[in-house]
Amino acid sequence: MPIKILNSMPAQATLESENIFVMTEYRAMHQDIRPLKVLILNLMPTKIETETQILRKLSNSPLQVDVDFLQTASYTPQHIDKTHLDSFYSTFDEIKNKKYDGMIITGAPLERIRYEEVDYWDELCRIMDWTDKHVHSTYYLCWGAYAAFYHYYGIDKRELKTKLSGIYPHRLYKKTSPLFRGFDDVFYAPHSREIEVTKEDIESVKELELMAWSDEAGVSVVKTKDSRRFFVTCHFEYDADTLKKEYLRDKGKGLNPELPKNYFPDDDPEKEPVVNWRSAAQLFYTNWLNYYVYQSTPYEIEKIAEDDR
Repeated sequence: MPIKILNSMPAQATLESENIFVMTEYRAMHQDIRPLKVLILNLMPTKIETETQILRKLSNSPLQVDVDFLQTASYTPQHIDKTHLDSFYSTFDEIKNKKYDGMIITGAPLERIRYEEVDYWDELCRIMDWTDKHVHSTYYLCWGAYAAFYHYYGIDKRELKTKLSGIYPHRLYKKTSPLFRGFDDVFYAPHSREIEVTKEDIESVKELELMAWSDEAGVSVVKTKDSRRFFVTCHFEYDADTLKKEYLRDKGKGLNPELPKNYFPDDDPEKEPVVNWRSAAQLFYTNWLNYYVYQSTPYEIEKIAEDDR
């Protein structure tokens, strides 16, 4: 099924070249169905790349997906043309009275900074609190997941001695969960981070369920028991060359990074990585959107979360 985005968004050409069904705003207006409304708070400096990655994963959905992009008002990104933000992004004040079936809050390269020292921390906290009454199910991604752990449950991040980077095998804790329908017993996913929370941190909160774990990378997928919040520390959405770009970037900065584990064939950065996480990644996004958004969200969008929490 199609994903609906604004006319002329840069991701459109890339997705169409991959034979992904992208529906423009004009065409969508002429269909008599109720689309799923998904909001994406994109905190990454690589705005267009992140947009394309996430839209690619949302494209295989049971219904038309109407996507809005959100930016922070308290901090203006320095690595993206302001015209792009003005054309395709809203601020919180512009959408705060709307309801959404689903929301994704991305990560950001802020792992060594205390949460309270992040320029837009107060605004992010307001947005996270707002989701309780305005979003049916929210997907917190990487740093976004750690920020949510801290904000909602007081679970602070733990800094790693060295950056965790690579492709790691994961085991399912809840094999019968619809979230993992179609998954193999072991799946692979990229990680790229300098912080963690522990299994014990998660198990100390009755509201949380540990869903997937990696012996090498640790906690990877957590959700609340009511399935209103999902916390994902791995990067299902990463492209084949994302970790390569990060490695070469850090190397160019003189940071002497370690090679991403289980990524380059024979640990040779001259060889192209072989993707072994694409199918699990697509399944994960599709299952979240289908079973935890589409199957349970109210048909009348204004009724979302009215009686919850």
